[in-house]
Amino acid sequence: MKHLASALAACSMLLAGAAQAWPTKTVTLVVPYAPGGGHDAMARIVAEKLGPRLGQTVLVENKPGGGGMVGTEFVTKAQPDGHTLLFCSPAEIVIAPSVYKAMRYDPVKDLTPITQVGDTPLVLMAHPGQGVKTLAELVAKAKKEPGKLSYGTAGNASSQHLAGAWINNLAGIDLAHIPYKGAGPATNDLLGGQVPYAILGMAPVMQHIKSGRITALAVMTGKRLEWAKDIPTVAETPGMAGFQANHWMGLLGPANLSPEIVAKLQAEVAAVLAMPDVAARLRGIGIDPVGSSTADFRKFLAEERERFARMFKLTGLKPE
Repeated sequence: MKHLASALAACSMLLAGAAQAWPTKTVTLVVPYAPGGGHDAMARIVAEKLGPRLGQTVLVENKPGGGGMVGTEFVTKAQPDGHTLLFCSPAEIVIAPSVYKAMRYDPVKDLTPITQVGDTPLVLMAHPGQGVKTLAELVAKAKKEPGKLSYGTAGNASSQHLAGAWINNLAGIDLAHIPYKGAGPATNDLLGGQVPYAILGMAPVMQHIKSGRITALAVMTGKRLEWAKDIPTVAETPGMAGFQANHWMGLLGPANLSPEIVAKLQAEVAAVLAMPDVAARLRGIGIDPVGSSTADFRKFLAEERERFARMFKLTGLKPE
């Protein structure tokens, strides 16, 4: 027993020492989407402030593809030393298991939750050239032109994709889904008129809605936004009662990331998000900073898996 106690004590000291030594090199935040979207913007704001607190460079690396799954798989294969982290969305973590029959990673077993970093409303938008100002007008137009209209999102199996499929199902219309490798490319094509409609998080489009370059038809929150009360909710549209869809950002690491490193990361990221200038910058692009405890984030992920599984059934989509 004495030998066992000594061994356990030695292991604890080694773990504590590892946490104190971390980080020993550049920390990479992998954003599994192209530059220009809300996740990319938030990751760069956080990285800028997190680096000095950790005493190392914090680099944002974009690895788009597969609706976020390419970058996520990359992180699952990284060493669990706290130097490679995932800046995730719901798509690759809680939605993909409902959409795909087979995946190259297990979001529960192959990743370590750290903290929810942000939350942003989803918004349904139109290019001004469409001449549509409300969701009801879009539904009427789609019924007059069946199979001719489309909407862009940040990727296949994203929260935006599911929201669009749910609207299709409720309204009895057939808007074609155009998946992009992130919100940035989708926003650019919406601005250029290459795609007539889009469902995205507020962050990459807020400035364009304010300038009139994009028309906001509806937000997908439970009630109108305090800072955008002129934009109705989807649920206000006839036949859409109870509709609500959200989008968030989270920080995870590879499986087997030490509790000590997780605790330090959570504390430092939460401290960054609590900085007044950081919070102001994030809210200025439509993102609410969160910085939840790791325990709360684990619980949140479990609840989100169940919620999106129910939502997937409401869309009428079939697993691929």
